[in-house]
Amino acid sequence: MSTFGTRYRTATIDGLEIFYREAGHPDRPTLVLLHGFPSSSHMFRNLIEALADEYHLIAPDHVGFGRSAMPAVTEFEYSFDKLTEITQRLLDHLGIARFCLYIHDYGAPIGLRIAGRQPDRVTALITQSGNAYVDGFTPFWEILFAHATDRAANEPLVRELLTLDVTRWQYTHGVPTDRLDRIAPETWLLAQAGMDRPGNKEIQLELFWDYQFNLEIYPSFQEYFRTHRPPTLITWGKNDDIFGAAGAEAYLRDLPAAEMHLLDAGHFALETHGDEISELIRSFLRRTVGRHTAGRRCADRRLRSPGRTGESTGRYRRRYPR
Repeated sequence: MSTFGTRYRTATIDGLEIFYREAGHPDRPTLVLLHGFPSSSHMFRNLIEALADEYHLIAPDHVGFGRSAMPAVTEFEYSFDKLTEITQRLLDHLGIARFCLYIHDYGAPIGLRIAGRQPDRVTALITQSGNAYVDGFTPFWEILFAHATDRAANEPLVRELLTLDVTRWQYTHGVPTDRLDRIAPETWLLAQAGMDRPGNKEIQLELFWDYQFNLEIYPSFQEYFRTHRPPTLITWGKNDDIFGAAGAEAYLRDLPAAEMHLLDAGHFALETHGDEISELIRSFLRRTVGRHTAGRRCADRRLRSPGRTGESTGRYRRRYPR
C-alpha cells in the first residue's frame, strides 16, 4: 500500500496541463473516477486510499476545475463534448486499455460519452448521482433550464448558484443530523475557492448553459445500457435534491440486473457514507472485473481515440450569441 499510495501528477493533453491522482498497482483492474460540479478529484481522496490495495485508480480534474488548466472562455470551448475529448485523450496518453467508470454529476455525461464511443474499453459502471434520465431532475434545475432558454435574462439568478452558501448546501443538504460531523469543511471551501478564481464563474456559466445538450443524447446513453449491459452498481443518496432518487431507479429500466443502493445521504454521499460505498465497490468489482485480470495498461502501444488529433468527435455545436 505504501508503495502505491496516492501520487499527484499532471499530463499535457492538447497543450493543457491536466492534473490527476493515481494510486494502486497499474497491473490491477483500473477504476477511473470522474467528478462533478463544483468539486474536483479531491472528492475521491478517501475512496482512493480505501481501494488502492486492490485496484488501480485514476482521478483527473476536468479542465477549469481543481488543479487542471483553466483557460479563459475565449480560449477554450467549455462544453461536455470537449471535456470528454480531453478525458479520453488523457486515458489514451496514460495507456489505460480497459477500465471501470465511476461517474458523479458532471462526470456522468463525460463518462457515458466515452462508454458509448468505446464500449469495449468499459468493464463496469458505478454511478453516484450520475444522471442519465430526465427522471432524475429536481426543482433545483428549474432556473438552469430557464437559463438554457433565455441565458441573458436568467444569468443573475444562476450566478447565485456559485456562492458559498449554495456550495455548502450541496454538501450538507439531505445529510442525516448524526452524519453532518463527517463532512470536512474544506470540501465546500476548496470547491468555492476554485470558483472564486478570476474567470472561473464565467467557465461555470458556460457549462451550465451547455448542460442542455446532454439531455439530447440521453437516449444514446440508454441505448448503450440496453445493447452492452455493462455490470452496474448504483450508490445514490436518496435525499439528493440535485439529482433525485428517481434518476437512480430509472437505470433499472434498461439495466434490470444493476445493483442499486439508495443511501441515507445527499449529493456528495462519499463524504458521509464513504466506508459503506467503498465496501460496496470492492464487493461489486470482485464479482464483475476481478482483482488482477482486467484494466491492464497497454504495454506495447498507445490507444488512439476516434478522430484526428485536435479534431472534435462531437456534433456541430450551437453557440449562444454573445
